[in-house]
Amino acid sequence: MVKAAQRPEVRLPPLEPFRGGELEPDGDYDGLEFREFDFAGQDGGGARFMDCALTGCAVDETRLRHVRVLDSVLTGLRGVGTDLADATLRDVEVVDARLGGVQAHGAVLERVVVRGGKIDYLNLRTARLRDVVFEGCVLVEPDFGGAKLERVRFMDCVLKGADLTAATLKDVDLRDAAELGIARGVDRLAGAVISPVQLMDLAPVLAAEMGIRVEG
Repeated sequence: MVKAAQRPEVRLPPLEPFRGGELEPDGDYDGLEFREFDFAGQDGGGARFMDCALTGCAVDETRLRHVRVLDSVLTGLRGVGTDLADATLRDVEVVDARLGGVQAHGAVLERVVVRGGKIDYLNLRTARLRDVVFEGCVLVEPDFGGAKLERVRFMDCVLKGADLTAATLKDVDLRDAAELGIARGVDRLAGAVISPVQLMDLAPVLAAEMGIRVEG
């Protein structure tokens, strides 16, 4: 039996509206609501967001390296090239994001739900994911190279061209993925569970990986 992912239980307190201005490196944001702010090109590296709600914010080329996001809800984020390298997300809900080229290599995600939306070219190389659920979203060519995934579930999620090269999987549940496409690293599926239909769909990739030639 595959162990189920533990979902976050985010209960936000009454929030104060963010008064505006640019993000600050190593800033401390607690109990704030950020609604439809444009943070494009800003630097909030090393900042901490706790008990916050970010709604409809633009994060194009926003630098958020080493940021910590705790007990927060991120809704409708949009942008290209957001830098979340070495970030920590714990007890976080990401809802209806529209993102591309997110750099989250080396990040730590624990008790995170990514629900709805579409993320293109998500870079999670060498990241650590524990108790993470991807639900009803579209992931185009996500890169899990060298990442560690434990108790991760893909539920009604479209996964296109995923790279699992050198990844380590434990209790990863792919059975309910709406579409499962693995471009590289199919040999790293040990530790994951898939459905019989998915096994048939992956048969050509598995055969190629094992050097099996299939002829009629």
